[in-house]
Amino acid sequence: MSRLRFTSLRLRLVVVFALVALTAAVSASGIAYWLNREAVLTRTQDAVLRDFQQEMQNRAGALPVHPTQDQLQHTAGQMAGSSQRFSVLLVGQDTSGRTVYGNSGGLSGFALEDVPGSLRAAVNKRQPLSAANKSPYHLYWQRVTEHGTPYLVAGTRLVGGGPTGYMLKSLEPEAKDLNSLAWSLGIATGLALIGAALLAQAAATTVLKPVHRLGVAARRLGEGRLDTRLRVSGTDELADLSRTFNNAAEALEKRVADMAARDDASRRFVADMSHELRTPLTAITAVTEVLEEELDSESGGIDPMIEPAVRLVVSETRRLNDLVENLMEVTRFDAGTARLVLDDVDLADQITACIDARAWLDAVELDAERGLHARLDPRRLDVILANLIGNALKHGGSPVRVSVREADDEIVIEVRDHGPGIPEDVLPHVFDRFYKASASRPRSEGSGLGLSIALNNAHIHGGGITAANSPGGGAVFTLRLPRDASALTEQDEGGGRHTDGDGTGGTGEGDDTKGGAR
Repeated sequence: MSRLRFTSLRLRLVVVFALVALTAAVSASGIAYWLNREAVLTRTQDAVLRDFQQEMQNRAGALPVHPTQDQLQHTAGQMAGSSQRFSVLLVGQDTSGRTVYGNSGGLSGFALEDVPGSLRAAVNKRQPLSAANKSPYHLYWQRVTEHGTPYLVAGTRLVGGGPTGYMLKSLEPEAKDLNSLAWSLGIATGLALIGAALLAQAAATTVLKPVHRLGVAARRLGEGRLDTRLRVSGTDELADLSRTFNNAAEALEKRVADMAARDDASRRFVADMSHELRTPLTAITAVTEVLEEELDSESGGIDPMIEPAVRLVVSETRRLNDLVENLMEVTRFDAGTARLVLDDVDLADQITACIDARAWLDAVELDAERGLHARLDPRRLDVILANLIGNALKHGGSPVRVSVREADDEIVIEVRDHGPGIPEDVLPHVFDRFYKASASRPRSEGSGLGLSIALNNAHIHGGGITAANSPGGGAVFTLRLPRDASALTEQDEGGGRHTDGDGTGGTGEGDDTKGGAR
């Protein structure tokens, strides 16, 4: 099971589901709490205020206009004994004009200082009478909190004279009920969040399983397994996507099969054409050799008028013969029939022999230590060196310097020239077959396959060739080969490449690609 990452679609789906559920649960809980709070407080408040107003009218209204303190104290005690159980404070003036107080709790009970000043001012303020206002005094109330306990404070004044009454009611029972409700809603919100997360996980699994299968199928398709198909079930969008994938994979498989068939046919055509051309070319080559001998003979057997034409025929016949040989070598690589014939090679001697066989000793500088050996295919190494050095001589600038060094278990051979270098836009294509850097350049004498054949011969050794421009000017080709390619021949014997080592490879005349780049 793959580790859950913060960037995964599964986690994002779960988080989105959880956030939606949390928002909905918190909103619903908040609305429910607010509605219940208002309902509870309003119901309690209305009942207390209605009872207090009735007590003021019935009991405080029965007092004289100028009551004594004992009368106020007795009446306050009676009023507090109502069903709502609130504290009462009565304020009046006796016959001498002195303010007297009476409360339901004695000296330590409800006092005038416990009443907010704004509430006292509103209670004692006389309102102007009008059609809408029939009474100069009204009942006012206010909610306060002291020491963490909520209270309801109310006050009113008797019309026509008499004491002013204040009431104090603790709302602690209602606050406890509301706290219990808040805890219940909080627990419900948490459970809803957990449930939403579980549902989101299940939904994400249901949605992402087809997506995961589609990803696995796409990777297998990218790996070349074109017969990959998805099992389609249902009629939803994911099922449509699976059908589309299957249709695309089927079309791709058919197209690749058609292209492979055409490619095989093209390769067979090139191979057959090359083999068929060898027979007439052998005869033509024999004739051109006779003509060339006549050209070089002292007797002057060739008419001077046709001598240029004869030399052109000889040159083009050689070029055609080289092209056919190179095409046959390329077809061996494409068919996978090329193999290595390994031998212990002294690299300095091998490079010297390659240069000497092509009369390049005066144009090539060799920097290689004697006694540096490697187990390689000498014929294919000669093909690589002939193409790289010949290409440098033809399209670069002499002298061409060939250096050999050892790096770990590799042999590194650098071929450096003193030409203008290779344009940056041409560098990625120097090993392409028949690549022409400029369509307007004159026709090159090379086949355009030399560097491609050299690269294939390096690959069959388990090495490679890179091309770059030297900072000091000129191009440099770097050949890397393993010191011992025996492991590759063991793979061939175990069922790897087929064997066919009779190809001659490149002739070292240089590659067309680089010539077009200069």
